[in-house]
Amino acid sequence: MKNVVRKLFFGSAVVVLSAVVAGITANSIIDSKGQGGSALTEARGGFMTRLASFDGGDGLSRIDLTDAAEKSVHAVVHIKSTQNSKTRTVRRAPDIYDFFFGDGTPREQIIRTQPRVGFGSGVILSKDGYIVTNNHVIADADEITVTLNDNRTLEARLIGTDEKTDLALIKVESDGELEFLPVGDSDNLKVGEWVIAVGNPFNLTSTVTAGIVSAKARSLGVYNGGIESFIQTDAAINQGNSGGALVNARGELVGINAVLSSPTGSYAGYGFAIPTSIMTKVVADLKEFGTVQRAVLGIIGGTVTSELNEEKDLGSVDGVYVSELVPDGAAAAAGIEAGDVVIGLDGRRVKTMAEMQEELAKHLPGDKVNVKVLRNKKEREITVELKNSQGNTGVVTNVELDVLGAQFKELNEKECRKYNIAGGLMVTEAGRGLFAEAGIGKGFIILKVNGEYVKSIDALQKVLKEANSSSERVLFISGITASGRRAYFSVDLSEE
Repeated sequence: MKNVVRKLFFGSAVVVLSAVVAGITANSIIDSKGQGGSALTEARGGFMTRLASFDGGDGLSRIDLTDAAEKSVHAVVHIKSTQNSKTRTVRRAPDIYDFFFGDGTPREQIIRTQPRVGFGSGVILSKDGYIVTNNHVIADADEITVTLNDNRTLEARLIGTDEKTDLALIKVESDGELEFLPVGDSDNLKVGEWVIAVGNPFNLTSTVTAGIVSAKARSLGVYNGGIESFIQTDAAINQGNSGGALVNARGELVGINAVLSSPTGSYAGYGFAIPTSIMTKVVADLKEFGTVQRAVLGIIGGTVTSELNEEKDLGSVDGVYVSELVPDGAAAAAGIEAGDVVIGLDGRRVKTMAEMQEELAKHLPGDKVNVKVLRNKKEREITVELKNSQGNTGVVTNVELDVLGAQFKELNEKECRKYNIAGGLMVTEAGRGLFAEAGIGKGFIILKVNGEYVKSIDALQKVLKEANSSSERVLFISGITASGRRAYFSVDLSEE
């Protein structure tokens, strides 16, 4: 019995002693930090920034993302894009009656499409209402509605879009100043660093997920020749997160969530964000010019692989191999040659095409950059004056259909049968403008522009923008005159 009492007494003493030690430890933490487990703060740029990590009292670092999340949810908005119903012409496969009682050819039918509604996210960049989102969130939208975190709903207007980076800039008007996210430098992100993704997945507003930076400068090939240098993260990104914020532990915007990679269409481990190193310049250009002033190096090539290095004996297993040069491009004018390997740009090591694209995206046409190349296994630096897609250093302006000086309408089924065509655009008015100067008059039916069939006004607008950003800046138009004969015209956009 005495042994039992002795053991109980000893156990109680240990518990009491442990409690005393715990109390002393807690008091020492409170005394040294002011409050137990508080986040450290530092002055940066005139405001206080809370660091996400703190000492838990046991010598181990803890992660606290609550401050970053609190800042972010008020600056991330829900976007609703609406495409109104439209009439369109569709081809219907011939049935048995067409074969016996018709000519057996496919018939066309005029249908009216249903309104389409899409949802996504956006990030407020300034107190006066500029919001960045993905181009695919608002593409072809007739109406854009923004819902703030406090449930206010505002109508937005489109400032500009950039398909090559999948970014768009919109603006809302508000009675008061809006909360916004400070923009951080994505170049300073490190693999393994904590980040949070903020957005509206599955139409659920103000959703925050956390993860780490899994990789940088990823290229997925999803933009069909566009600029890709994604931040890869394992923070959950789902449908509806597009256009939302990727935020570092300091509460700074470091990326715009854009792509998820999944066999099911939902989160399966990784998401991808457009870095702010690309976003910042795109947004500035859209705000100032309405279109992106994109600097190009003027090379055709790809990332060096071990197989390519072995085949060509390049002397490097990374970099960008120059297989061809664009005639009269910036690289050719500066002395870069086919067979060179680009391994650096303005002091930054370049290992992949994605890294080179990301670095070029920061520059304007006319900027001079130092390009480090490997030629015959020897390094050399070449100064290159970057050009735009038109082959010069001027400002590329945004071109709308009104520069053509004409009005258009889409052909209906009866008109298509009359001319025995599948579709086209009729010129209903042609006053002063490029069409009149080229000799295109009222009643002319446009069939093709620059080799592309044009059956809608949207299709014509797309071809026009592509032509304006090319080096030739010309529209080659084929169609049918009002009298029914085939005719061909060229419209020089450089004269507008």
